[in-house]
Amino acid sequence: MKITFLGTGTSHGIPMIGCDCPACTSDDPRDSRTRSSVFLETESSSVIIDTAPEFRLQCLKNNVQRVDAVLFTHTHADHVVGLDDIRRFCAMQSERICCYGSENTVCSLRTMFSYAFAEVVQNYSERPVLEAKSVNGPFHAAGLNVIPLDLYHGRDKILGFRIDNFAYCTDTSNIPAETMEKLTNLDVLVLDALRFTPHPTHFNLEQALEAAEKIAAKRTFLTHIAHEIKHAEVEKALPESVNIAYDGLEVVTT
Repeated sequence: MKITFLGTGTSHGIPMIGCDCPACTSDDPRDSRTRSSVFLETESSSVIIDTAPEFRLQCLKNNVQRVDAVLFTHTHADHVVGLDDIRRFCAMQSERICCYGSENTVCSLRTMFSYAFAEVVQNYSERPVLEAKSVNGPFHAAGLNVIPLDLYHGRDKILGFRIDNFAYCTDTSNIPAETMEKLTNLDVLVLDALRFTPHPTHFNLEQALEAAEKIAAKRTFLTHIAHEIKHAEVEKALPESVNIAYDGLEVVTT
């Protein structure tokens, strides 16, 4: 499976509006971050996790040609408001595309984007044509076996996802013990690491590194990065198996 990081930034993105800090004014392209999303490709499936506000631009930049399914971690704006641009894939593929999430997430999506889930389809280009499926256990999406992972984003219960030897855990401040048991024997772990200072709804860097050490994936990539973290400076101080993800990074699992 090939994993492409479409976006790796916090909800503000980097650079932030009106900020002249070292990260926001950096000339290192790895410090320019759109909101967090990943694209997963196998020989037979193309799956998106979350549709960030920049989703259209992310797809153009990374040559995304097909989307067979969308997995949603939760419905905060930085993870869903690009959903309308799924309509281009509906049009190209002439088909309804399935979206998966918790019952609360599916309910919110139906409220936020009611027009995308209407039963009557006039054509596939005027709007997204989607089918929402709530999940409460392992499920199949576009031929992939997916294990939903319960995470806590502050007080909110959200989802991460495990597919084979890959797991995606963004926007988390607590990984319950029962979820930790589902994160063994990973080749690739993607983990929230917002900033240096503590935050009520996200792991900071220290907490992310502690969790990564416990999970012990072969490789861990940190995402949902805020502007306290300057890529080149922090990357060189990380453990050998841990890297900071950046927009456009591609990783292949075996």
